[in-house]
Amino acid sequence: MVMTDLVTITARGRYFDELEVGVVYQHRPDRTVGESDNTLFSVFTMNPQSLHLDAHHSERTEFGQRLVNSLFTLATLVGLSVANLTQETTVANLGFGEITFPPPVFYGDTLYAETEVIDSRISKSRPDAGVVTFEHRARNQRGEIVAVARRTALMHRTLSGIGGRRVRGSRHQRYRVFHRFPDEVESECQKVASTDRQAASGSRTVTSLDTMRRP
Repeated sequence: MVMTDLVTITARGRYFDELEVGVVYQHRPDRTVGESDNTLFSVFTMNPQSLHLDAHHSERTEFGQRLVNSLFTLATLVGLSVANLTQETTVANLGFGEITFPPPVFYGDTLYAETEVIDSRISKSRPDAGVVTFEHRARNQRGEIVAVARRTALMHRTLSGIGGRRVRGSRHQRYRVFHRFPDEVESECQKVASTDRQAASGSRTVTSLDTMRRP
């Protein structure tokens, strides 16, 4: 079979217009945490806490072993969400709200991440972008929630909402808005939004996204 019309599939995150409040995105892959992860992260961030680095001391605590640095857990939780939500679709991270770590994470635990869209609004100062509040949640292999973090991000808008299209050029010109949005890309984004709406009316869970772009 000869393909006469080459189609390129590129993974990306979701634009503001594609994020619907109440939808839960389950992220892949998952991440098993090892001793080297914890030690290197703590050393690189100048954190000498014995609970992370001293095995003998940690054995005498109520936990009986070293704990994984909670900031490593947080960074991994947010990192696991990037490919599914914000890869090439975010302007910037605006800040974090409440962050909790119910039980600790230990060596050998596997982190499973999911994100719920809590709130969204069009930016007052940047009409080409929107402000989205995410709630990131991490579970271990036993299904216990080990981390919850609320985060606000400024996300690029797309579709006809801004009456233009985005083109790829230099890093500084990458998201300039032009006079119209290509029909094929608009159709693609509408399909993504439709999929999310269907998920919201059913299981309210979305697991992955691949985007079709024609060169």
